[in-house]
Amino acid sequence: MNEAPSGEASDRAGENGGTGDASSRQASENAGVGDATSPQAGENAGIGDASSRARADGADGARIARTGPVLSLRQAAKAFGAVQALVDGSIDLYPGEAHGLVGENGAGKSTLVKILGGVYQPDAGELLIGGEPVTFAGPASARAAGVAIIYQEPNPSRPARGLSVADQQIVEIAKALSLEARVLVMDEPTAALTSVEVDRLFNVMAALRRRGTAVLFISHRLEEVFASCQRVTIMRDGRFVLAAPVGELDIDTMIRAMIGRELGAMFHKTGVTPGEVVLQVEHLGRENVFADISFAVRRGEIVALAGLVGAGRTEVARAVFGIDRRTAGSVQLLGKPLPNGQPTAAMAAGVAFVPEDRRQQGLVMDLGIDDNVALASLARLRRGGLIFRSAERKLAITWAKRLQVRYGWIHNAVATLSGGNQQKVVLGKWLARQPALLIIDEPTRGIDVGTKAEVHRILDGLAADGVAVLMISSELPEVLGVADRILVLHEGRLTAEFDRADATADKIMRAATGQARKDAA
Repeated sequence: MNEAPSGEASDRAGENGGTGDASSRQASENAGVGDATSPQAGENAGIGDASSRARADGADGARIARTGPVLSLRQAAKAFGAVQALVDGSIDLYPGEAHGLVGENGAGKSTLVKILGGVYQPDAGELLIGGEPVTFAGPASARAAGVAIIYQEPNPSRPARGLSVADQQIVEIAKALSLEARVLVMDEPTAALTSVEVDRLFNVMAALRRRGTAVLFISHRLEEVFASCQRVTIMRDGRFVLAAPVGELDIDTMIRAMIGRELGAMFHKTGVTPGEVVLQVEHLGRENVFADISFAVRRGEIVALAGLVGAGRTEVARAVFGIDRRTAGSVQLLGKPLPNGQPTAAMAAGVAFVPEDRRQQGLVMDLGIDDNVALASLARLRRGGLIFRSAERKLAITWAKRLQVRYGWIHNAVATLSGGNQQKVVLGKWLARQPALLIIDEPTRGIDVGTKAEVHRILDGLAADGVAVLMISSELPEVLGVADRILVLHEGRLTAEFDRADATADKIMRAATGQARKDAA
């Protein structure tokens, strides 16, 4: 069986794909974006202004439709060996319009984008620019035709390497405009951005539309599609499902079209009475990062660390696991102290750690699914000084079935899997060790709504089985829907703690922005 080079090659599922504001603003202004890059609100501003703009811009629909599409893809198909990654890729992009592209991981979005960018050539179908059929021999041909792709994490030139991801994206947009791009494709551009940066990006998109640029916006965050786009195309299983103005859809309708079924409850909670204390953290500190952090996690309990980007949540988790050394405080697991800065000791004691960046820190992308699942359990698999491949495969298949990982062959490289299935492989790697404590950072970042629900059910099931779970999440609905208790951090300090029944989005955000402390004072 031939493997796809990347993307949705396995089970139609591969959605593979800085600081320095002055330089990014200058670059964007040179390209004609101008003041659109200026932040419109504070860290908790959300996307209100962009949402208002999108609603107001909806009146332009009739004008846009009369101009005709600047780019059309008609019934494009693409296979990698026996795997049909794209069956019917169809989309029309109009000048001056932001067009959302949504679908589950494995829906065919990544393959479609790479066809538009000249990375792949379709096996069938037709690509038209300005109504004329074209064939892109490679990315350079696409750029010459006025099609620019900006990926989730741009590969910056040397002068831009000191910029944040958000500012790198602005630089890439400016470069695209300097080349007179008529179509700008933005692939998951908001995945690593703060709310301020998201709002700035939406301002830039509005400015691009005023210039007459057609913008294709790919995102798993459906609320952002409603806030920034005028029309949306939905894909499922490599096929076009529907295209419609966003004003004619709601989120429930969009989700049903994406997954082909009713999603049901997004957050399922099993009533579990917490047991003994598994993790006890006392006055934990790391110089200039966080200070005086104390909390406990009990058996059968999911505790969430909430807060804004930069609050210190991930840093606390890394110090608990021992990746980073703490400068103050203590950590105990089941009543026994964990050594400072020793992840292997934490693993041996029963701690599992699923990092935020699964591709860089959680997986070896070129290795097989079986290799990755077995990585954290090699000592347990060793027999007579040897590790047998059959034992690795058996372990991997067991956990792939339990976690419902969708794959072609168990030895396929994890790079061929979708983001959601990659996350399940990371989970399987750690759960195979049967941990007492699971630390999981951003469990559903960059995965689709259907797989999110599956991950939530997995976490709920682990808690029901008596595992203690410490979860870091930037998504408030996830925090409110999954956690039994919520700890809120602000600038490296623990500012509030809420039980599930008492927590609200407003209370959490007030604590996350430091307002709760001001109110108490």
